[in-house]
Amino acid sequence: MGLKRVNVDTTVQEKAVAFPTDASLYHKMRTMLVSAARDRDIDLRQSYERVGKKTLFKQNRYRHAGHHKRADKMTRKLKTILGRVVRDIRRKSFEIDDELDDLLFKADRLLAQERHSRNKLYSIHAPEVECISKGKAYKRYEFGVKVSVVSASRGNWILSSRAVHGNPYDGHTLSDSIAHSESIAGVLTRHIHVDKGYRKNDYEGEAEVHISGMGPRKKSRWDKLWRRRRSAVEPVIGHAKHDNRMIRNYLKGEEGDKINATLAACGFNMRKLYRAFFLPQFFAALFRLYKRFYRSIFNNQWKMAWNGAIKM
Repeated sequence: MGLKRVNVDTTVQEKAVAFPTDASLYHKMRTMLVSAARDRDIDLRQSYERVGKKTLFKQNRYRHAGHHKRADKMTRKLKTILGRVVRDIRRKSFEIDDELDDLLFKADRLLAQERHSRNKLYSIHAPEVECISKGKAYKRYEFGVKVSVVSASRGNWILSSRAVHGNPYDGHTLSDSIAHSESIAGVLTRHIHVDKGYRKNDYEGEAEVHISGMGPRKKSRWDKLWRRRRSAVEPVIGHAKHDNRMIRNYLKGEEGDKINATLAACGFNMRKLYRAFFLPQFFAALFRLYKRFYRSIFNNQWKMAWNGAIKM
């Protein structure tokens, strides 16, 4: 019965990447291209190893000091250096293998992207990383993948945890998330509680979708109670992120994102099972120790009083 009513929400699973800036991406891309060219015995006209490093240092220091025009000039210089290395490799390489072709494709993508471009490259070794803004005051942008979490309204068990690539609208993830949770739990969902981010959702099943702050004004007592339970999914996500390593993903690729989201949910449920099975035994043993301790103190006091009475 407890699995027929669920709470659904989305969060961001951040990837283990450095905060992306244009200057650092240009420098990292040039370094990887120069290393790949050396492995293939491509004699470059200039590697820009020292010049690139010095330019990156200048850019960082100018930006820190508030000299934004000077910092932008150093960023443009790093971009120019990267373009020179890319053209030099293309001129001098007779056969381009798949690995080098992938690096050159990423370099072209990096050189072509601008401020308002779509599908930007935010990491060289993890091109699947997306920039997601959830409206947090303390963290405006997060770089990773969106994860849809489905938890039981009663019991707070995580029924589904899916990494959804492409940064879709929250409402467009509801149908697949419910279908995934039903296939895992083996129970048809009857009631779905979501926030206002799911107002234009794509769900077309038999379950009833309850959106917070919407619906009829006159609600029954139980309806109000279950609607208030929607926010219970927030601490579930918090514990899955901070206690079960969903907060930062170190696994590679899109498959790594999906695996980490699933394993974090499994770890959350295993912790609940551990507490359910072993904590009662622990407290029972603690209570027995507590009784034995105070019983020994009482016996000692009684013996001391008896011995004193005899002596008198």
